[in-house]
Amino acid sequence: MAKIVLTAQVMHETNTFSKNLTGLEAFRRLDEEEIPRARRGTRTSLGATFDAAEKYGWTLRHPLAAWANPSGRVTTECFEALAEQLLRGIAAAGPIDGMLLHLHGAMVTERYEDGEGELLRRVRSVVGPDIPIVATLDLHANVTDLMVEMANALIPLRTYPHIDYDKCAWQGADLLDRAMTGEISLRTIVARRPLLLGLDFGKTQGGPMAELLARADALEQAGAVLAIGICSGFASADIREAGPTVTVTVDGEAGLGDARRIAEAFMDYAWETRAYRSAHPIDVDEAVRRAKAGEDREKPVILADFTDNPGGGCYGDSTNLLKGMIEGELENAAFYAICDPEAVREGTNLGVGEEGTIRLGGKTDPMAGGGPLTLTGRVLCLSDGRFIASGPMGGGLRRDYGLSMVFRVGGVDIVVISKNGQATDLAQFTSLGVDPTRKHTLAIKSNHHFRAAFEPIAREVLLVDSGSLGSSQSGARRYVNVRRPIWPLDV
Repeated sequence: MAKIVLTAQVMHETNTFSKNLTGLEAFRRLDEEEIPRARRGTRTSLGATFDAAEKYGWTLRHPLAAWANPSGRVTTECFEALAEQLLRGIAAAGPIDGMLLHLHGAMVTERYEDGEGELLRRVRSVVGPDIPIVATLDLHANVTDLMVEMANALIPLRTYPHIDYDKCAWQGADLLDRAMTGEISLRTIVARRPLLLGLDFGKTQGGPMAELLARADALEQAGAVLAIGICSGFASADIREAGPTVTVTVDGEAGLGDARRIAEAFMDYAWETRAYRSAHPIDVDEAVRRAKAGEDREKPVILADFTDNPGGGCYGDSTNLLKGMIEGELENAAFYAICDPEAVREGTNLGVGEEGTIRLGGKTDPMAGGGPLTLTGRVLCLSDGRFIASGPMGGGLRRDYGLSMVFRVGGVDIVVISKNGQATDLAQFTSLGVDPTRKHTLAIKSNHHFRAAFEPIAREVLLVDSGSLGSSQSGARRYVNVRRPIWPLDV
């Protein structure tokens, strides 16, 4: 008989230093009927899960897909609603043989430091101890002891930028199928060190993260273990178990000793390389100066403001970099983006082609990256903010940034959006009539994910510290809950 597998997606990366709580209205949700239409044929975790179900002959139940842009703590009301919907789906599915869940691994709620651990605990209490549960995670997960206890296997992404959601899901599906048939018995352990930061923030192009991933690949291919997960952690979550981890999954209790030795050796290397950094940020003044000096080049320079990265839970409306670009009189430049629904409405009232003055950005926390700018310019484009992504990250997915506009001030085309999000796809410009390949300068709010789509079109990438929420200069990060002592807070 066909195995009955339940899959679901509940994803949020929580920046506990953000003043904005994340309620249910911030989550984009698909119900059971919508999920197949939205996810089949996409390079996503759920897309791969549907393909795996066909390969293995599973009967798939899919009650919930819910995700929100990284932001502040998830409200208790929101978490309880999502958990209840998932548990109702499990109950409606009847007897199930296994579960393949797609989580982030760094969700923090008003009540629970470990949102995923609590969710898995509730799921386990319903399905019992014998049903195999496999969960995919983000590479920046803060893997907790409770998550390891409640799930049989945890399979993190192996690329940053994250372009392997589908491959990660396939690995999880293969392990789940073998577990359901009785071929293997999944057991997982976790190792950590007194580290808040490490593994070069998870960058996989080189350095310690790439070294450990290569070792993990070799051990998996040799059959020494079933899976090795390496997470750099998410330091913007002030929780006890934040930081880098290594998980090792083996077949049965007999392999746990070897799993422990491998995990501890990997974490020894993470400790030894803890100070390694591949990126060297510059300030706004230097970034603008270097961009201005290269305006005669064919390809654009990219100014990546990692300190106001919406993909890390930052506000996405800081203005210091934009102010510097305008005052520096950059020409043929584009800026993505300022999240400011109020400003978009003002632009809508003006109309396409019309000039006017708009109060833009800096409204969430003027102390974190600059306050509002009063700018006079022309509305070049208005849009509903919807398009289909085509890049390496989530190609085929429908995206929605809400009512959006392009507002030209001097030589800078400013994209203004109503729903927050970092720049990861060229269509975030082209859908608004801006050709990023023809600009001299592209300013984007992102840490590293932008590289998959934007680095190939750039002559140079400059990482910029604008003093926003994600910057050590902002003074916003005062840790209270992390375990102590821990590096680098306690040197």
